[in-house]
Amino acid sequence: MKRERNNQRCCTLRMAAAGLALTAALSVSFPDGPAFAELFSGRGDNAGMSSVSAAENQEKVILRIANWEEYIDEGGWDEEEAIGLDDRAGTTILGENSMVEDFEEWYFKTYGVDVDVEYSTFGTNEDLYNQLTLGNDFDLVCPSEYMFMKLIAEDRLQPLSEHFFDEGDENNYYIRGVSDYIRNIFETNTINGEPWSKYAAGYMWGTTGIVYNPDVISKEEASHWKVLADPKYKGQVTIKDNVRDSYFAALGILNEDALLEPGFLRSSDRLEQIAEVMNRTDEETVEEAEAILKQMKENAYSFESDSGKADMVTGKVLANYQWSGDAVYTLDQAEIDDYYLAYAVPEECTNVWFDGWVMLKDGIDGDAAKQHAAEAFMNFMSRPDNVVRNMYYIGYTSVIAGGDSDIIYAYADWCYGAEDDAQDTIEYPVGFFFSGDNSDEDYIITAQADQADRQLFAQYPPQDVLERAVVMQYFDQDNNERINQMWVNVRCFDLASLTWQDWAKISAVVIVLAAAAVIYKKRDKIRIS
Repeated sequence: MKRERNNQRCCTLRMAAAGLALTAALSVSFPDGPAFAELFSGRGDNAGMSSVSAAENQEKVILRIANWEEYIDEGGWDEEEAIGLDDRAGTTILGENSMVEDFEEWYFKTYGVDVDVEYSTFGTNEDLYNQLTLGNDFDLVCPSEYMFMKLIAEDRLQPLSEHFFDEGDENNYYIRGVSDYIRNIFETNTINGEPWSKYAAGYMWGTTGIVYNPDVISKEEASHWKVLADPKYKGQVTIKDNVRDSYFAALGILNEDALLEPGFLRSSDRLEQIAEVMNRTDEETVEEAEAILKQMKENAYSFESDSGKADMVTGKVLANYQWSGDAVYTLDQAEIDDYYLAYAVPEECTNVWFDGWVMLKDGIDGDAAKQHAAEAFMNFMSRPDNVVRNMYYIGYTSVIAGGDSDIIYAYADWCYGAEDDAQDTIEYPVGFFFSGDNSDEDYIITAQADQADRQLFAQYPPQDVLERAVVMQYFDQDNNERINQMWVNVRCFDLASLTWQDWAKISAVVIVLAAAAVIYKKRDKIRIS
């Protein structure tokens, strides 16, 4: 069967991605300099030609890339693993070589220049930042949105070239194919007055929500952040072991009544108001969030960064706070054992997150040929057939819709479209992502009914979820210090929270232990007497 065949392959490959810990993110100005101007002059119709000509005059380029672990197709597919798509061209997807090897070959054929990619990985955003702090001069990296916001704020990123945004160049797959929904977010979110889109090209994206066991927890319960603090499920939920995600969940609980108030729901600027509420960092809000997080800690089976997936699949816990990409993996893995889980996005709000490619100033260091290769890599990763390869391998959702190509939509239908003779089906619109219009009849997947709460829902959320999906912003130094101290209070033993009764008990224990120690030291004298 279509779903069985597709899930088996996706599950097998996603097993390799279990180590991912995603934290659980076009007005352009350009630097001066003759080398940069020569390569990326971007004048009218000749912009693409000028970049190609300059690149062809270069010798071998060394391109140093750092990406998340298991976050790119490594090739090695068997012939029987080929994906036959029902797109207009009848495309077959087969990853024989690694994506890096294919890029090196494509770059030489396209631009006549040898490029040698030195590819490495990191485990967390903080690991990457520490490497950069210690002096690792990568050229191109792929952090989450809060980390590339931090790097923008610290003026450590090289702006994308004018040519990168030239839709007339057929090799500029990113700008020609990025979803308008994603493009709008990258254009309207700013750091120090500069849009993300000046520096970052998106890679993968998604929402945050709750993976849950629908046999025990109802959809209504799982659709509110407060399920994570519900004593009814004490010791049966897991939450994220990072301050940003957990703080967001706490704010969702803290502001539940306000976010679900009927007048608020009808507000024409509801999304903007949600963003304001969910990015508050004043002292009073942080203190109230800390109290909620302590309740969540007492209620949780564990704080976790990656183990929550396995805990859900093995039935150790009933609900897990997850990024949507990990949710797809978890649902797939459980399904192998005929154990069916579901995914819910809280009705109050959700955090929409991104991983994106950015170039580092210290790495590019004014080298126009290196910047050209880095931007070409971003574009190669955005070519529709390569997008499918990466999504297939890692299980996350690309920011690329495909532009004029229908390959990526055909892949979504290949994964989630119901069999022709299926009985219990729904019409699931994904036009918001592919064409900008959810009523677009060209982008409606006929899926099994349960996909309204499962993998398809996690990968391509419906319109009502998008209407409450906001970005968690990068916080300045003062706010970061306040929130980080709050997190220390939550994660560590907080002496200030002890009552006088607690201190009395501790004192009694200390006295008993001290007496025992004295008796032990004088045991020989005691025996003699």
